[in-house]
Amino acid sequence: MPRIAQLARRAASLLLLPACLTAPAAHAQAYPNKPIRIVVPYPAGGGLDVMARLLGDRLGKRLGQPAVIENKPGAGTIIGADAVAKAAPDGYTLMLTADTTVTLNQHLYAKLPYDPVKDFTPVTQLVQLNQLLVLNTEVPAQNLKELIAYAKANPGKLNYASYGSGTPPHLAMETLKNIAGISVTHVPYKGLPQAVPAVLAGEVQMTFSGAASSMAHIKSGRLRAIAIGGKSRLSIMPEVPTFTELGYPEVPASTWFGVFVPAGTPRDIVAKLHTEFKALMTDPEFVQKEVVAKGYELSANSPEEFTALIAAEIVRNAKAVKISGAKAE
Repeated sequence: MPRIAQLARRAASLLLLPACLTAPAAHAQAYPNKPIRIVVPYPAGGGLDVMARLLGDRLGKRLGQPAVIENKPGAGTIIGADAVAKAAPDGYTLMLTADTTVTLNQHLYAKLPYDPVKDFTPVTQLVQLNQLLVLNTEVPAQNLKELIAYAKANPGKLNYASYGSGTPPHLAMETLKNIAGISVTHVPYKGLPQAVPAVLAGEVQMTFSGAASSMAHIKSGRLRAIAIGGKSRLSIMPEVPTFTELGYPEVPASTWFGVFVPAGTPRDIVAKLHTEFKALMTDPEFVQKEVVAKGYELSANSPEEFTALIAAEIVRNAKAVKISGAKAE
């Protein structure tokens, strides 16, 4: 009798074995089976928030589950990022954020409640936004070479707008100043919506801005664009050369939007999310209307490519912060 009981237990364990072996596949098929939360560590209404809502709506339709946008702004994206870092790594909490969260904040703040490298798994870089250096048209410079020459001949006469210490315009201009050996005074404003109008009004002579915020003013002749960040010219403004072309590849005049999940999220879920976001981002109608027309450069790269990009930009931003002397405000 004991022998029969032993054989029965062994048979039962063998019957359970296929279920154990197929658990990962079943897990992948079951995801998602409830709503997904996409945390945006910025206020509602900005460019990143708008893209998150467009993508969330389309992602929910593809996955058959709602993708709910949750804005958690504050402390330079730290509040929202910390919430995601501490969330369950099950694929039901995502973060859609800009590069500041994972490549810059660690250089600006003495201490963060999260580790920007260890606490997140990159899914995909959605787009890159290359920044234009734009001038008030009263500045007697038609290009970057002439601007540098004018600044050297008139030290301290030019001012530039940013939206705070450590923001992309601040880091880009301070890096350019350092390399070119020019003196231009920093004037911080509360945000980009105030910085561009300040240039238009002549309160300051220049700033860095994305195409969406300045293109109408450039086309109307109220602003002059003389250089842009990134590796290639913008398709909707092909006349504006890149800083790299002009001999200043170190100028960090670009930012990006990307998707992350908490570290420890299963690899099959990360792969599925990447596949879904890539499909959304490469839809021709969406690309033309929401990417190209707004001055973004499409990426939708792989998790591995995104991870390598982040590592390189952490090093680049460390240098830019050191040059600028920027600190969190």
